[in-house]
Amino acid sequence: MTEPVGVFVVTAHAASEMRRRGIDEAIVRQVLATPGQRQSVRPGRDVLHSRFEIAGKWYLVRVFVDVDRMPAEVVTAYRTSKIDKYWSAEP
Repeated sequence: MTEPVGVFVVTAHAASEMRRRGIDEAIVRQVLATPGQRQSVRPGRDVLHSRFEIAGKWYLVRVFVDVDRMPAEVVTAYRTSKIDKYWSAEP
């Protein structure tokens, strides 16, 4: 099971980008609570992502989180239809 991020804040930048990209905070909360996958981007920053069907099309919602602080900080989030590009094969 992929480890969730339970305690976090959404930065002003992330909130702005989520609004601009039409990503509801409820979806971000769901990704952080039950991520499909979690990958390290660099020390202290992880990306968690999950697949969602939105308006009849499948997307990958990716949430970048600085996990080296408490509470963790959501840096940005976006959705992409290029699921295969980012979804790693299960071991």
